[in-house]
Amino acid sequence: MAIAKAERLMNLALCLLGARRPLTKRELRASIEAYVEAYGSGEAAAYGSGEAAAYGSGEAAAYGSGEAAAYGSGGTATSAYGSGEAAVRGPGGAGAALGRGEGATGTEESFSRMFERDKDDLRELGLVIDTVENLDGETAYVARRDSNRLPPVTLDAAEATALGLAARVWQQARLAAAASGALQKLHAAGGMPPGAIPEQGGERQLSTLEPHIPAREAAFEPLMLACRDRRPVAFDYRKSNAAHSEKRHVEPWTLECWRGHWYLAGWDRERQAERVFRLSRITGPVRSRAAAFTVPVPDQVTVRETVERWAGEGATSTARIRLRAGAGYPLRARALHTRELGDGWDELEIPYGHGLDAWLVEFGPDVVALEPAELRADVIERLRAVAQG
Repeated sequence: MAIAKAERLMNLALCLLGARRPLTKRELRASIEAYVEAYGSGEAAAYGSGEAAAYGSGEAAAYGSGEAAAYGSGGTATSAYGSGEAAVRGPGGAGAALGRGEGATGTEESFSRMFERDKDDLRELGLVIDTVENLDGETAYVARRDSNRLPPVTLDAAEATALGLAARVWQQARLAAAASGALQKLHAAGGMPPGAIPEQGGERQLSTLEPHIPAREAAFEPLMLACRDRRPVAFDYRKSNAAHSEKRHVEPWTLECWRGHWYLAGWDRERQAERVFRLSRITGPVRSRAAAFTVPVPDQVTVRETVERWAGEGATSTARIRLRAGAGYPLRARALHTRELGDGWDELEIPYGHGLDAWLVEFGPDVVALEPAELRADVIERLRAVAQG
């Protein structure tokens, strides 16, 4: 039965952390069950003062003061790789026969590739693995405890309250679980002061008023991971004034929430320019690509300014709209002036910038663009595109 990668990485990490001395690749191969199961043990690994343990196909195991235990005809039997033949090297001798076929070389190369991938994955997860040379001149690996131990974390009441509030912001399941787990670890480690989160009946109680950042779009999680891992993505995107979607290839920079909607800022490879995409307009799955980024990621502040500018935050003038009474509260919150027209309608003067036409269309029949003329034309064009849809 194959051993899961997560368990294999955990066993490798524990082996590197628990070793009293640096271990060679050969010794790690013989010590990790997943490697033994997939590739055999290779040569026997020696531990302690003369004790040897042989793994692989399981024919022999020698323990004691260095004397080999004989199975079969008095010699030490070892695993055979390649053609499946085993070698017995004389009475009391020890050796390993790798066979006469080409399988031995392939097995060694496959194991080396897996080991290097596992080592890179552990380092990416934060484990500090040192590569050293042992007394025999071989390359060996060790994860020293002092290099992989975090300093004590102590938060005051204000910091703990802010952290707890931030952890409760997320409604999206994946982030909620991670935030909750992080808080539990801080509590267990004694980093959170008593009373940081009130308790009642042994259970922590959440406050009555809590902020929330919705993340309902299916594209949110794959794009979040792509931004974190710096992986290009491809997806189908429908512009607000278009009837059909088109394929976009993007190098994702960051995700920003603005007016309750999530936006992706990144580099559009086809247009060779930075673009902002609203996640609710992404149709179909988001596919990640293995290629590297072709342009550097700009400073975080610059990206946020791009999101605000393309989403309509950067107002350059004002616009007049007619809004149905009792509707469009986000528009009313941004209004510079409001005048009652009667018959259930109000007239508002609001900031006018890039993206306002797309925002007004979202309110449907509750809003009518009056001026400037280009805004009115853009809104009508978008409504026609939706109607033809």
